[in-house]
Amino acid sequence: MEVCDKCGDPRIIIKRKQSGQILCQECFIRMTQDKVLRDIRRQNLVDKGDKVLVALSGGKDSVMVLDILNNLRERKIIDLVAVTIDEGICGYREEGVDIARKNAELWGVKHRVVSFKDYVGRTLDEIMVDSTDRNACTYCGVFRRWILNQVAREEGATKIATGHNLDDEAQSILMNYMEGNIQNLTRIGIKSESSYDGFTVKIKPLREIPEKETALYVVARDLPVHLAGCPYAGDSFRAKVRDFLKEISLDHPTIMYSTLRGFDKIKPVLKKEFSRKNHTGECTECGEPASGQFCKACSFRKMWEKKSG
Repeated sequence: MEVCDKCGDPRIIIKRKQSGQILCQECFIRMTQDKVLRDIRRQNLVDKGDKVLVALSGGKDSVMVLDILNNLRERKIIDLVAVTIDEGICGYREEGVDIARKNAELWGVKHRVVSFKDYVGRTLDEIMVDSTDRNACTYCGVFRRWILNQVAREEGATKIATGHNLDDEAQSILMNYMEGNIQNLTRIGIKSESSYDGFTVKIKPLREIPEKETALYVVARDLPVHLAGCPYAGDSFRAKVRDFLKEISLDHPTIMYSTLRGFDKIKPVLKKEFSRKNHTGECTECGEPASGQFCKACSFRKMWEKKSG
């Protein structure tokens, strides 16, 4: 009979294919928390006194980030504020917003809900009605980052924590390599870097945690989560890369770790050879950081104005 490798409990909940390790519920929770907190210390993701804005969608990954970072808040190391972005996806986002609110209330963390409609002037559904040349993920990614950076400054946050997990990071590495987007590859990492004061540093505490383990963690912790998938994500390039990596991982369970480790080894060379030294100023429209007259978000908004004008 198989028993937990740590405590001998026969009530096991996971057998890790990449390592063969077998764990019960309590040991899995404790070891996962210890792993993430250790990575936070090792990578210097937070400093004492930081105010961390958690991008809380209500999904499993962001809920797990809030749960683990709350350990540091309770120990008076950092402060937390949770922000949920309502993109305006009818029949999908409403439940996620409600679940995000419940998790923030569970830990007594300040929570704000902000919307595309308020900040951008359009919901994502409205954007996609008129869009013929870009997919929803392009708009959503640009505007989410734009809004988070603004809200972080409004809240006085010094870091933005997102729920990107190992699968997400491996997908991003492979996607950008396949598209030849070397500039984006130079920016992928556990902690964003910028010499410009207008950017709030972004951190990814779950970067080395597989997606299936983030799902198991929230179940083991009995945390409420939004499980529905975004209706716009199904046909995206990321979805195709995700499916490819999941399929190949069945026979090669360490492939995502090796993708991450290999990339981290070559990233310093990529940065040295390919990082652009663009002057970063302020967008003349919104004041956000921009390499030209307008930031990407305002470029999209200007494009809509031109079409409708």
